[in-house]
Amino acid sequence: QVQLVESGGGLVQAGGSLRLSCVASGRIFSDNAMGWYRQAPGKQRELVADMSSGGSTNYGVSVKGRFAISRDNGKKTVYLQMNSLKPEDTAVYYCVLSVPGNNYWGQGTQVTVSS
Repeated sequence: QVQLVESGGGLVQAGGSLRLSCVASGRIFSDNAMGWYRQAPGKQRELVADMSSGGSTNYGVSVKGRFAISRDNGKKTVYLQMNSLKPEDTAVYYCVLSVPGNNYWGQGTQVTVSS
């Protein structure tokens, strides 16, 4: 059984920063890719950032240069540092862990950026 628990969301003013955390439990191995997606009201879920087991990263176009993903395999945790936040970053942010044949999702954490 795999569980992912996100934290760190909240309300922030435009230009501010937040750091999201996602802790994984269960049969998790360091060779799994992990990442973050987000979904705003009325929009499809979109990639924010992901990181392979080898450390390769991939970012959504709208967050490049502002967000940074990192992971601590010892703590089974993935982070998302979000800087220079914009109102359009407002969404529910989901953590995802990819294993062969399946993706596991967290429950999501709300990020709201006020103008």
